[in-house]
Order: sequence, then C-alpha cells, then structure tokens
Amino acid sequence: MRREWSVAIAIAALAIVLAFAAPSYFSGENLRDLFLVNLPVLVVATGATLVILTGEIDISVGSAFALCSVAAGVAAGIGAPAAAAGAVSCAAGAALGAVNGALVAYLRIPSIVVTLAAMVAWRDGLRWATGGAWIENLPARFQWLGLSQASFPLAAGAGVAALVMATAWTMRDVAAGRAVYATGANGEAARLASIDTALVKLAVFTCAGALTGLAALLNSVRFNQIPSNTGLGLEMKVIAAVVVGGAAITGGRGTFIGTVLGVVLLGAIGPALTFLGVSAQWERALQGAIILAAVTIDAARATSRRPLWPRQRSTAKPAKAAKEPR
Repeated sequence: MRREWSVAIAIAALAIVLAFAAPSYFSGENLRDLFLVNLPVLVVATGATLVILTGEIDISVGSAFALCSVAAGVAAGIGAPAAAAGAVSCAAGAALGAVNGALVAYLRIPSIVVTLAAMVAWRDGLRWATGGAWIENLPARFQWLGLSQASFPLAAGAGVAALVMATAWTMRDVAAGRAVYATGANGEAARLASIDTALVKLAVFTCAGALTGLAALLNSVRFNQIPSNTGLGLEMKVIAAVVVGGAAITGGRGTFIGTVLGVVLLGAIGPALTFLGVSAQWERALQGAIILAAVTIDAARATSRRPLWPRQRSTAKPAKAAKEPR
C-alpha cells in the first residue's frame, strides 16, 4: 500500500495548492464536469488493470473506445433502446478484446505488437467506414440513458463504484481472480499449478474490452453527437493511472484502490494546469513523465531485492570415497 499512500498524499497536496491558488477549481460545476469526464476513464482503467496484472498491456483501448461509441450511436440511431445500445457497445468491445486476447494467448504474439496493430487498424477502419463523419441527431431517450442531468451522475457513479468494488472483491477472494495474479507473477509456476494461463489472458482481454464498451456508452450519452475520432490519447491516460496507482507493469502486483487514486490524480492534473495558468499542452508530457517515474521506481525496487553478489559455489573438494578392500 506504500504507492497508494504516496498517490493519496500527492492528491491532497494538489488540492491544497489549488485551494489557495485557484479556489474556483472547486466550484460545483467544475467538479461535476471532472466527475463525468473521468468516470469512463475509471471504467477503462479497471479493465486495463486486469490486463496489466497478467503481465500484458493493451494500447488499443482508445481506438476500441471510438469504435464502441460509434456502434452505440448507430444502434440508438436506428431506434434501439438505450439498454440495447449499451449491450451492442459492450459486445463490440468484448469482441475486439477477444481478438487481441486470442492472438496474445494462443499465438503468443507480444501484446504490445498485437495492440499496436489493433490501435491503427481499428482507428483507420473506423475512419474509412464513417468517412470521418460524426454520428448525429441521437434520440432524446438515449441522452443520459433516459435519466435527468441531475440524477445521471448519481446513478452512473453508484454503478461504477459497485463495479469496481465487485471486481476488487473477485480478484481478492475468488479463485479466478487469484489466477490472474498468479499468471502475472510467474506464468510457468501458474501453469504447473494447473492454471490455464492462456485462458486467463483471453478472459482478461475480453473483460477489458467489454468494460471499454461500457465506458464508451457512459461517455456517449452525455452528448447529442458522437465524434468518430473520440478516445484519442485515452490509452496514455489509462496506462498512466494504472501504473501510478501501484500496478507493476511486469504483472502480478496491483490494487484497484491504487487505480482509482491514479485516475483521480491524473484526471485532476489537466484542468489544474488550466486553472493555474499553465498551458494544457503540458498534460501529455506530465503523463509520460509520471509513467517513466513509476516504472523507474518499480525497476529500482526490483533491483534492490536482488543479492549484490551471486551465491558462490563451494571450492572445497569432495572427500574421496574409501576403497573397498579386495
């Protein structure tokens, strides 16, 4: 929990600075906007945590987010209820995640290669299919999932909180969740313990894809049109939040409390720069620096746990066996 406490202290320090330098940051309207913007990020980050715990990575979530958003908008545009549009979005995300997971788990292609190719293919494929046009004139029943603007944040927030807590409980107390940690900590040992590591990786990629589809729905219902290029840069924010929250990029270690704190910290930094009079263009640079710092700290801790000198072999010669009398 050491990393989680560090992130919590950083959030508190940022809040204190903003309270004195830019008190308008804490206006009700701004906090509500921050909540609605970062709620989908938290959902995607929850799925990304599952993937990273297995020692893999998914950098295609931004493109999948865009594709799922358009799928939900198209479904709503042809008259599907909001629940059906959400199911279409989650199913599309799960299918995309399953493709990534199958390639990683069964063909053993490195996840960075698979998801990099998927990121480009899905983004360009969506641009070709839509011609760059936005999905417009969404029906009123799709907006805010049919709820009022006042009640939607409460309902969505409660639902996402329940989702994150249920995922954390499953990972801690259910055998399937412990199998995810075991796969990331030592895949060979997990296999010898009769854990199907390939199936675990396929499952986490599929779950992460479905959560990306859910996040796309939560984001899409806030507007009456959906840009076909939505989700740009989402992968950077999500991975940064997970790593900053304490998850080891090599797998096997991480908590969902840390992921929540990481999303809060990174979600607050961008608007804080604007309120402090700093160009928002520095946000991406800060995200990259934070990822580099977190990975460097993990590498330094791993190095410090190793012995400085290899265990020396004994130089004493074994005693000769006594000859048997003839």
